[in-house]
Amino acid sequence: MNATERTDVLVVGSGFGGAITAYHLAAGGAKVTVLERGPWLDGDDFEHDYKLGSSYTRVFDFTVGDGMSVLGGNCVGGGSVVYFASMPRAPRFVFERHGSIGRRMWPAAISRDTLDPWYDRVAEALPVHRQEWSDVTYAGGLWAAACHHAGRTANPLPVAIDTDKCVNCNWMMAGCRFDAKRSLLFSYLPAALAHGAEIRPLHEVQSIARTDDGGYRVHYDVMDDEDYRLRREGGSIDARIVVLAAGAGATPVILQRSEAALGTMPHAVGRYFSGNGERLNTAVLDEDRVAEVLGLTRGGGLAYAANHIGRGPTVANWDRLDGSLPEYSRYSLEQLYFPPGLGTILAQAAGVTDGPTWFGVHKKEMLRRWNSWLTIFTMSEDDNEGVFGPPPPTGNATRISQQMLGHGALRYVPTENTLHGWAASDAEVKDILERDGLARVMPWTNDVVGAYTVHPLASCRMGDDPATSALDDRNELRGHPGIFVTDGSAVPGALTVNPAMTIAAVAERSVPAIVAAARRRGVRVTYGAPAPDGSTSGRRAVLPLLSP
Repeated sequence: MNATERTDVLVVGSGFGGAITAYHLAAGGAKVTVLERGPWLDGDDFEHDYKLGSSYTRVFDFTVGDGMSVLGGNCVGGGSVVYFASMPRAPRFVFERHGSIGRRMWPAAISRDTLDPWYDRVAEALPVHRQEWSDVTYAGGLWAAACHHAGRTANPLPVAIDTDKCVNCNWMMAGCRFDAKRSLLFSYLPAALAHGAEIRPLHEVQSIARTDDGGYRVHYDVMDDEDYRLRREGGSIDARIVVLAAGAGATPVILQRSEAALGTMPHAVGRYFSGNGERLNTAVLDEDRVAEVLGLTRGGGLAYAANHIGRGPTVANWDRLDGSLPEYSRYSLEQLYFPPGLGTILAQAAGVTDGPTWFGVHKKEMLRRWNSWLTIFTMSEDDNEGVFGPPPPTGNATRISQQMLGHGALRYVPTENTLHGWAASDAEVKDILERDGLARVMPWTNDVVGAYTVHPLASCRMGDDPATSALDDRNELRGHPGIFVTDGSAVPGALTVNPAMTIAAVAERSVPAIVAAARRRGVRVTYGAPAPDGSTSGRRAVLPLLSP
């Protein structure tokens, strides 16, 4: 397609930041076009298979950087299709963090109190509910019992899952073929389509330029649907407003590549990346001790043997989410099922003194007991130490394989503050699970792909200080009116909990400002649509905030 098209609003990416803005703008009457790099799959397309070319490799983007690797979504619906649907709200202290800059990172206009009404909108739209103990999986129940045994507390997680449809197959990370996970494929995206939005899969945005009339021209390539290293003829689309929501690993790369045409980018574009302080530990449980110490059984003489049963995280320990504690000592510990692949490669064998810990004889013995594994996921406070180098010629990374794997320009060297948080959480997991011989525990190694995150944040973050933030408090890119960023890269720093709910709430909050900017640019659009299913309680909660 060679001719330049026109639209009112061009949205890049269809995850939480893209889908939410696309829905509201389309519902308000704007012509909205969404460009998504990945394929468009639904329940019937999701395969229970890890083979190359299956839905599992098609819907993920795994980018290996220098010291940090990022796992993200690559499909219509973005991260909502591949996430574990855990939807806690960020603790109050998160919004007061100073991090590495010596001042409040979040804009003064945003606090837990001011964001709560927007959280309410998301909870209504998906919807989100708090699980009961009867919903908790075997793995979650064991983690709760171990926490109780060690004098800690445990909490069922709030989730966006229809538990009546869930069959506990534990394949939800690769997309849910039973339509139990409430991804954006069931809410904002179909609602956007119903209001006339157009979604184009396999369209990868490369750069943005200005047009003579004050708008923007977005250039894209069309991706091959099987081999993401191959590109077909692309094109360009002119828009009055551009919403970037390609993810924290791709949005800054697009802006870096666009600098020659757009002009100087804010200093914070591609800097202050946060991996959400993430860390993983694997415990190999002693089945006999589980029965003796915790008194657990699931019948048939088994105490646990349930690594492969469930649906991802169901129980978290939040004892360290205490605002009175010093920064970099606060974290959550969440029971998690991580599927074969990275989980089996990066897990280290405990008690090894005569060789490598992540492969070899000891690791082979550890793998033999795979069904007795329990994975604990830490989300802590890091120092926003990630920096993106020069962008590759196309895309967010240099593609290494047909699907999924690429090498990116992100460099991450953890500071002493970040290392302190990891060490403290490792020690806490060890104390809980090794007590009375329940298990042997070791963190995943950082020797293979560096640190790693499934929740990249802050690479184009919002804030009040132009020196340390790329966006103002309305999500608009500094110095480039009409360009907004609404994905995880806008979140200023680590959240100590799963970030999807906060990313979505920040995106909801951004829409009135985007609507106002679009109107100033001649787009006939209004704000005020209900939740995608027509509910209005969340809408009523935010309307007073929009009054002059």
